[in-house]
Amino acid sequence: MVTIIIIAYSYTSFSLPTPPIYAQRDLQLMKSKNLQIELDDNLTTNAQLTFPVVGDGPYPGILLITGSGAEDMNETQGFVRINETTGEKDYPPVPFFQIAQYLSERGFAVLRYDKRGVGENHTILDANVWGNLTIDDLRQDAEKVLAVLLQQPEVDNSKITIIGHSEGTTLAPRVAIVNPDKVDNIVLMGMVAQNLTDILHFQTVTLPLQYAKEVIDKNSNGSLSLQEASQDLVFERLIGGNLTVLLAKNLPNGTIVLNPEYNRNNDTFISLEREFRPCFRAKCKIILCTSKPGTGSMIEGKCTNLEGCDAYEKSFLAFDLNLNYW
Repeated sequence: MVTIIIIAYSYTSFSLPTPPIYAQRDLQLMKSKNLQIELDDNLTTNAQLTFPVVGDGPYPGILLITGSGAEDMNETQGFVRINETTGEKDYPPVPFFQIAQYLSERGFAVLRYDKRGVGENHTILDANVWGNLTIDDLRQDAEKVLAVLLQQPEVDNSKITIIGHSEGTTLAPRVAIVNPDKVDNIVLMGMVAQNLTDILHFQTVTLPLQYAKEVIDKNSNGSLSLQEASQDLVFERLIGGNLTVLLAKNLPNGTIVLNPEYNRNNDTFISLEREFRPCFRAKCKIILCTSKPGTGSMIEGKCTNLEGCDAYEKSFLAFDLNLNYW
């Protein structure tokens, strides 16, 4: 029987204060082994197994499956830098690097891997591979990486856990279901419980409106001034840019006015239901429209969109929920 653990998870980049230096911080607590894993004919990806320095092993094994987008094994999202003094890589507090380190220092052998077509630090190595990737490719890749984990001499293959984050939470249960004799536990962080259409509608319509109503609209009259809404940085993050870019335009005299399309009563305030909602729905519809070669995320037949491409979007939209699958 597979044990399922669900974790509400959110990641925001931030800076940590410099901690005090203690002697034991310099001790090497884990080892690492770099691997090349074959995913298809003539297609490999980089992976790394980390495991404890202390103890005899073999150790309980853990497979990490990343979230959506062009994620490398650490979920760095482009944040890794090279230290100018040492020439070494500086890892900020990125999720999978920290998780692997924490678990390996405490007795686990952890395997993490780059997505197909993706390289270190959130970069696309092969635009053709990335452009043709589907959600089923990701599932099969996870199964192949699991098989590699089971073969490692440092791993106790009778004690295996899969940890999935976001998109990875749609894959971890599938891999466990078809490998019931190999997987003991799954941990789901920021679980995806809806299909892509519902998720995008929530992120682009429901969530911004809810935030505007509960946080920005302090007098609860159902409307916001353009200035009031555009000064909230959290709201700008939710809608993917400055409000004036989405709803307004600059006149030659420097005045900012609302676009007539979203300003139905021609005033200086924005009605949350009559004007905001139609704008957000239009944005959601644009996102859901798949890209065509030569436009949007496809350039000369090669996908360069870090968030995902036409084949991926179509496969995810058609992807059945895990709840239905079970």
